[in-house]
Amino acid sequence: MDANDAHQSPLMSALKQRATAMVSERFAQAALGDDALSREQLLQSLHELRVHQIELEMQNDELRRIQLQLDEERASYFDLYELAPVGYLSLSDSGSILKANLTIAKLLGMDRGALIKQPFNRFILKDDQDAYYLHLKRLVESGQTQSSELRMVTKEGQTFWAHMEARVTQDGVGARMHHVLLADISDRIHLDQALKEKALALDNAVKAADKANLAKSDFLSRMSHELRSPLNAILGFSQLMAAATSPMPTPAQKVRIDHILKAGWYLLGLITEILDLSLIESGHLSLLPEAIRLADILADCAGMIQPMADQHHIHLNIAELDRRYFVQTDRVRLTQLFLNLLSNGVKYNRPGGTVQVSFASVGADRLRIEVRDSGEGLSADKLTHLFQPFNRLGQEHGLIDGTGIGLVVSKHLVEIMGGTIGVESVEGVGSMFWFELPLVAVPVTVATQRPALAQEAVPQGGTQQHSVLYVEDNPANMELVRQLIADRPDLHLLGAPDAAQGFNMARSHRPNVILLDLNLPDMSGLELLSFLRGDPATRQIPVLALSANAMPDDIRDGLAAGFFRYLAKPVRLDELVLAIDLALEVARLQATGC
Repeated sequence: MDANDAHQSPLMSALKQRATAMVSERFAQAALGDDALSREQLLQSLHELRVHQIELEMQNDELRRIQLQLDEERASYFDLYELAPVGYLSLSDSGSILKANLTIAKLLGMDRGALIKQPFNRFILKDDQDAYYLHLKRLVESGQTQSSELRMVTKEGQTFWAHMEARVTQDGVGARMHHVLLADISDRIHLDQALKEKALALDNAVKAADKANLAKSDFLSRMSHELRSPLNAILGFSQLMAAATSPMPTPAQKVRIDHILKAGWYLLGLITEILDLSLIESGHLSLLPEAIRLADILADCAGMIQPMADQHHIHLNIAELDRRYFVQTDRVRLTQLFLNLLSNGVKYNRPGGTVQVSFASVGADRLRIEVRDSGEGLSADKLTHLFQPFNRLGQEHGLIDGTGIGLVVSKHLVEIMGGTIGVESVEGVGSMFWFELPLVAVPVTVATQRPALAQEAVPQGGTQQHSVLYVEDNPANMELVRQLIADRPDLHLLGAPDAAQGFNMARSHRPNVILLDLNLPDMSGLELLSFLRGDPATRQIPVLALSANAMPDDIRDGLAAGFFRYLAKPVRLDELVLAIDLALEVARLQATGC
């Protein structure tokens, strides 16, 4: 028997037998003479026989092809069912295993034949039996495929997590049976558990870091407050002595006073920069964005830096900036950025040198600001360490004051504003610091006049005396303001050491202006301000905050609460006098109804 015969079906064999019988019958008839066949008829019979043979061979080929296809399907079924990556089970309605593939046998650690007729629940961990029965209950009640995750036990007692899906069907005689799919998900469960543990550890680490940052911020805030309070007395009384005309300080005394003031303001700058750096590093630095005209900020900064430039004989050359350029950022921080770069350009310059500020558009919505000086310049090695905190690049032993923090803070500020910063320098020629900021459209409404202290109204002349109430528990701070006002015959100072007395004096004396410390022994200054604003007798009195709480959030919260001005200690006495005068003018306008 050849290979073709091996694939012949019973039908094919029957057809061949029938054809052979027909031919034999024809030849038998011819031999007996019952029905003599002519030569033509015999040839016709042979032809028909060949046709039948060809048809049978074609049918045989088709049957062979179908048989091969069935063999392939049977092999595919074996691969899909028996060697599937998941286990397949068929269960009777009572839960006995009727059929199982090789995969489930391997998962459970048993021969497939040994699994048949075993109760399936014997392979489910005892603690998860209730979950399994609940799964079956839902399956029978709903008739819909159900899935669950539970722990299973192998023959050797090993436990693994499995994902189970089951559906209900009926066999050929109508008996209910369950088809179950099982997949080992132990690796996924262990990975999920590990990820949860990692996430928990990370969350704990973040909380610990936040707690540490908060403690650090609180510590620095308290230290800032504790340092600013004595500095207020040091710088305040030094300013009084420097401005005294009777008696006027001698030249030697003036030199000493200047040294005190210089050291005091330097220490104040150091405290401020350390706080800024701490806020930035902890991610707690908040900005109050608004649409700001760059030309206005630059003009203000140039005015503030001009006295320093004159002192060092430095020429400021600032290019004219288009007044249509606006940025969306924090006004105070942008001013700080400009002042840092301008003051560095002045301090690290040479006598008779220049500081040049220029601008260039970068695309349609970005502006590049360049601050170029004619100083000594920086080597390539020093440039790599330029933005490291407290690194003054060898200047710490020189005569120029500095902390090595300003540029670090400036870099962070630019990045927080959505910009970039860089530097180019040539030794012996000078340095050029540049930064780029994104521009915004010109606001629809732009004030015709910027609020600036120098532009606001001042009180009219005259000898009318005005009362100023100062609520302050620190005797040195109270004495400082008392001596400051002593030179003003138009002002009379009232003092209160706590909030309760301050409120009573405000209601009884109706002062024209109130100066208010925020840290009072009986309540906070913000609470007292709320009481003053809620009382009709004191509601209209301008209140100025005078506090060592100098964090940006403290200032913003104070102004949002309704303070007329917020002055941080140590205070510049000229700014305090100007703020009092402005408040008096507001009080006068309110009284006259103007």
